[in-house]
Amino acid sequence: MSYEHNAEGLDKITESKGPGPRLMGANWPIGENVYNSKGEKLGDIKEVMLDVDNGRVAYAVLSFGGFLGIADKLFAVPWNALTLKLETLDQRFLLEVEKERLESAPGFDKDNWPDMANEAWSTQLHSHYGSRHYLSNTHE
Repeated sequence: MSYEHNAEGLDKITESKGPGPRLMGANWPIGENVYNSKGEKLGDIKEVMLDVDNGRVAYAVLSFGGFLGIADKLFAVPWNALTLKLETLDQRFLLEVEKERLESAPGFDKDNWPDMANEAWSTQLHSHYGSRHYLSNTHE
């Protein structure tokens, strides 16, 4: 097993049978770019939200719009709606949505986060992206 370290310690475990890391540190995806299948940059990951009680990754928080971080709008995206693509020249996350659909998603600003544990909010979010709730018993 091999480990890569950053200034804050362990960043990811790189051994895997698949195309990407089997396990990764929660801060590894911070700053990673997110694109759609048209190659349009949708934003970058600012936070990874963990459901500690259930031991699951719940959401990625994307920053979209604005200029140099000013007036960016934040969006929670279900983690299971993202796919890590490593076969491109630069690794990136893929989110299968049109830019316009992301713009119409329930967003928030950095000083006014929603209650992400609220079931109604979560249901609305998963409905918008057409994804299953991360606690669903069915697998994709």
